[in-house]
Amino acid sequence: MKRLTTRAEILADRPPAHRRAVVMTMGALHEGHASLIRAARQADDHVTVSIFVNPTQFGPHEDLDKYPRSLDADLELCEKLGVDTVFTPTADQVYARDPIVTVDPGPLGSQLEGAVRPSHFRGVLTVVQKLLHLTEPTDAFFGEKDYQQLTLIKAMVADLDQQVSIIGVPTSREADGLARSSRNLYLSASQREQAVALPRALAAGSLQSDVAAIEAAAAAELTGLDVDYAVVRSTDLGPPAPGECRLLIAARVGATRLLDNCAVEVRSV
Repeated sequence: MKRLTTRAEILADRPPAHRRAVVMTMGALHEGHASLIRAARQADDHVTVSIFVNPTQFGPHEDLDKYPRSLDADLELCEKLGVDTVFTPTADQVYARDPIVTVDPGPLGSQLEGAVRPSHFRGVLTVVQKLLHLTEPTDAFFGEKDYQQLTLIKAMVADLDQQVSIIGVPTSREADGLARSSRNLYLSASQREQAVALPRALAAGSLQSDVAAIEAAAAAELTGLDVDYAVVRSTDLGPPAPGECRLLIAARVGATRLLDNCAVEVRSV
């Protein structure tokens, strides 16, 4: 396994493999990241994992400085999973200057997560675009847990005619159903018990078929949490319509903000 740290190194690292995958992470790797790497390893000849805590997707009062970092353990896991190249740049390697040109996420970027974190998706799409250029993959793997992010990345790649396949991987979950996330490390033992309300809410909502009933059933399981939203949207995050849709939840447990979602079948809106 190669570890590269500079723009020059990653730009010079062009493996002859026919299929090349990238898995973009911010480190603190867990089984959720491992599931992405395994999917990439199974599908592609060469796998690159990037580990970079991207400062441009954090707001001024968010957790950039305390975001969990465990580089040595991350590198060990990557090697165990058969990763070919790990790219671990510093911020000045990814951003040689403060960006003048960034990627506008459009109207969807100001909804749901974007309404709570106004600059978040501009930062996400900009760094994803940069890492796609630097690694030149044929396939890029992202988790469905961050469903709005996945949807926006797919839209960006389609709208900018980029020759890369964006592949969503199902959410990896703990035994009790909680979606795996690096931010779970922030939860105390009692908060961890409270957090299981999110997968319970998804399960309750998925038993219903009317949009209002789905949202009400989910909300009933979230009583006592600080809920930002629990809503049904179409699979492209437009207004819900009969057929497959998505139930999306964001809620705070203590100071920790958690996201989750699942597919739901809607019969009436």
